Amino acid sequence: MEPHGNTGHPRRWAILGVLVISLLVVVLDNTILNVALRTLADPVHGLGATQGELEWAINSYTLVFAGLLFTFGVLGDRLGRRRFLVLGLALFGLASLLSAYAQDPAQLIAARALMGVGGAAIMPVTLSIISNVFDPRERAKAIGVWAGAVGLGVAIGPVLGGALLERFWWGSVFLINVPVVALGVVLVAALVPESRDPKPGRVDVPGVLLSVVGLVALTYGIIDGGEHGFDRPQVWVAVLGGLAVLGWFIAHELRSDHPSLDVRLFRVPRFAAPVALVGLVFFAAMGVMFFGAFYLQLVRGYSPLESGLLFLPFAVAQLIFAPRSAAMVRRYGGRSVAAVGLLLTATALGAFVFIDADTPIWIFSALGFLQGAGMANIMPPATESIMSSLPREKAGVGSAVSNTVRQVAGALGVAVLGSVLSAVYRDQVAPAVAALPAPARDAARESVSGAYAVADRLGPAAPRLIDAANDSFVSAMHWAAGVSAVVAALGLVIVLRWMPGRPVAAAGGATPATDRELAGAA
Repeated sequence: MEPHGNTGHPRRWAILGVLVISLLVVVLDNTILNVALRTLADPVHGLGATQGELEWAINSYTLVFAGLLFTFGVLGDRLGRRRFLVLGLALFGLASLLSAYAQDPAQLIAARALMGVGGAAIMPVTLSIISNVFDPRERAKAIGVWAGAVGLGVAIGPVLGGALLERFWWGSVFLINVPVVALGVVLVAALVPESRDPKPGRVDVPGVLLSVVGLVALTYGIIDGGEHGFDRPQVWVAVLGGLAVLGWFIAHELRSDHPSLDVRLFRVPRFAAPVALVGLVFFAAMGVMFFGAFYLQLVRGYSPLESGLLFLPFAVAQLIFAPRSAAMVRRYGGRSVAAVGLLLTATALGAFVFIDADTPIWIFSALGFLQGAGMANIMPPATESIMSSLPREKAGVGSAVSNTVRQVAGALGVAVLGSVLSAVYRDQVAPAVAALPAPARDAARESVSGAYAVADRLGPAAPRLIDAANDSFVSAMHWAAGVSAVVAALGLVIVLRWMPGRPVAAAGGATPATDRELAGAA
């Protein structure tokens, strides 16, 4: 039976299912490629890609994706969200096909960039369509399902990738997207209603261009610094240049009478606080998943499929708790639910400091479950707070801001925590590799995987190098985990200070930020 006065679409739950399918294919691709890197580097069974080419196969997607998310969210509001979703899915499917049959690393990098364009068109409109087809009283529950799908995609990507690589060639990790995308296009066309901003006004062309240039430059600097170190001038030129352009973007938006993003919203705590929270949580979480994959496959010796399965408790926790978070918010308020979620997340991340090479593996998975439970109770109330601060016709802007922050913060987390990991590892392993010839010494110091490659040629001396590399990596992992726990704890401070204490949708539904609220927040 419909709630009294429900303004939601009659087919809203079926529409949500279609949106989850569309979202899963994008999120999966962010993680599924990681397990195929070794195969792609093989000149016989893969493409013979170098380490730098492999890094760009991952990062060309992230760079384009993060750079276009905000712009595509704005354009989706103007031109039609269903239209953008269908276009994004079609582009993503075509780029997946091109990636699967790439003949060399350069073709793969280009095809992955095209996948980033499609993904940037898909992700923001899924959340904005939810805001349009659901009544505010049900929106929090729907966003909980959406957030659970994000967590599920992050966790099952390595499992699916490992299973495919055990049976098929490397291109299967991309080809699997094509039938899913085809099904998604058919279902979107049949079920999802078109929606757009009824009063879009003029296009803020300078603002759109500034946002793209600033986000691309910032993301490029973050990625390049994480790969090659933050001690080079060109990295800081990109990072500081990107920040300067984004500052110019903010100044332009404040002066514009038709801004693509009303930056005054960041003066409203129920918009600004959850945006910051989303960024901090994904900074911490993606960094941990990055070093967790190396820990399982190298230090512990698990296969890609086995490693993926050990991440599954994270996904199970997301599936259990994310859909229930809306009821918890109604009962206890967004601040309390998010605070408990952050406490669980920070505890799980901090506990990785005590994981070593001999820790029972069930403890690793248990911590993943704890982290998943925590994040399942952070993302839905944070996302609902962001979306409820905007009117329905501007939903794409809120969705794009949330997703852009998540992508940039995730890239920053991998880059910064990866840099911490690399710096500590190099310092710790240096004494053990000092006697090796220069090329072997440099390779072993560069990464734990490099040390394993060198050990294969050392004969009887190999076990000693492997033990030293493992110990150094675990020590570095402890430092990275400690930093991630501190970042999550900072999120707890933000929640307790600025998140709304009562349910946003209490008594008749959420109301967007008003001019009076914006003026008062100034």
